[in-house]
Amino acid sequence: MTPPLTNIDLLPHNTLALPGHAARYLRVTEPAQLAVPELAGEKRFVLGGGSNLVLTGDFPGLVLHMAIPGKRLLKEDAEAWYVEAGAGENWHDFVQWTLAQGWPGLENLSLIPGTVGAAPIQNIGAYGLEVGERLHSVTAWNFEKQAFFEVHRSDCRFAYRDSVFKQEGWHVDGHIAIVSVVFRLPKAWQANCRYADVAQELDARGVAQPTARDIAEAVIAVRRRKLPDPAVTPNAGSFFHNPVVAAEIADALKVAHPTLPCYPQPDGRVKLAAGWLIEQAGWKGKALGPVGMYEKQALVLVNRGGATGADVKRTMAAVQADVQQRFGVALTPEPIFL
Repeated sequence: MTPPLTNIDLLPHNTLALPGHAARYLRVTEPAQLAVPELAGEKRFVLGGGSNLVLTGDFPGLVLHMAIPGKRLLKEDAEAWYVEAGAGENWHDFVQWTLAQGWPGLENLSLIPGTVGAAPIQNIGAYGLEVGERLHSVTAWNFEKQAFFEVHRSDCRFAYRDSVFKQEGWHVDGHIAIVSVVFRLPKAWQANCRYADVAQELDARGVAQPTARDIAEAVIAVRRRKLPDPAVTPNAGSFFHNPVVAAEIADALKVAHPTLPCYPQPDGRVKLAAGWLIEQAGWKGKALGPVGMYEKQALVLVNRGGATGADVKRTMAAVQADVQQRFGVALTPEPIFL
């Protein structure tokens, strides 16, 4: 088995392009590489596409860069296709591949950066769909028990940008590493174009009865208009969670700010649009040193060149303080800080 490399530059491996080195680094292309007892005793961090990461400096342990490839139809029944993908597969490429095979269901999640293995941890979501709604099971390696194990959807405890993998700290502290994911794609497909941006894009294209491919293309077009390309403007996508507050708090805010977008949740609470709050607090297009909020979408934090993790933290704190002062609402960052 190839031994880990030492003192590896992590700047190319995080989409915010922040500086930092890993004391040890192992690119994992097959699950068997994890089944080495020596790895169990090391301080570890499991890295995917680096699109949900704020690198705050050097990491003194072992970075396991998950690059396990592979995608296949595992099985099908009368109701659904069950599609398996390796943790290292690029998420967007995987979604487009499923559509090309005639297996719809993930189209609303097109163009989300990152890898398949990271998708269930964050329970990624966009335009009316969360990945937990399509997930069947996850296979992972447990370093402490030195064994592979499976987590079914019913045990994933999915919530808004949350899962058992985050709740238990399994992934962040390197306790486990996801190696593959199985998705259940229902054969009774229905178009999901409830979000106004997607519906408007379809209307502009003259599409009245959209296919899954039509929706994917609409989502891609909307995202490209709103969000910066990390290869051009380093960023980590949406930087803050949309805050979820009690209904009475939302009602009071709505009275004071009638244009505030509010989304009632099944539990009676209300989700607020973080991007709107940040924009109203004056941060859209505003920067603090080399880090600022994107001029086309205030929810996206960008590195305008040469930023460090400390610069990101400083801008994040300033945005949080201004939103808290103006609206009394706390913003929580989405990315993991390493």
